[in-house]
Amino acid sequence: MIEERMKFLIEVGNKLQFAKVYYREDWDVYYFDILGKQFGLMTKDVTEDGIITLKGHPETNEELRETYEDIVPGYYANKKHWNSIKLNSTAISDSEIEKMIQTSYQLVWDKLPKKVRQEAEKNSKLKS
Repeated sequence: MIEERMKFLIEVGNKLQFAKVYYREDWDVYYFDILGKQFGLMTKDVTEDGIITLKGHPETNEELRETYEDIVPGYYANKKHWNSIKLNSTAISDSEIEKMIQTSYQLVWDKLPKKVRQEAEKNSKLKS
């Protein structure tokens, strides 16, 4: 179950525009990247302790932590803005985690400098 979930979450990240998910050797994690900025981290090993850490709205993060015992403040991250979700959770569906990935992506995208976003969009139009 955990391995399939990890593969699915990597696919979700890779489908987002300008995003890529890759193994980052220096951190020993799967790194969810949008134009050089992190929007998620996921442990690489398929274990019961595996987590994915994603950015969220602070008030929503609190609600999620109160609702699910498998969501905790972000591991090695700003505890207000990041949550870690246990990959072996049966209480949280893949689609719920997918929505959290999309939210994290959007929050990081919105914080990128306008010029960087415009350049990426311009380059993508030139390729199509």
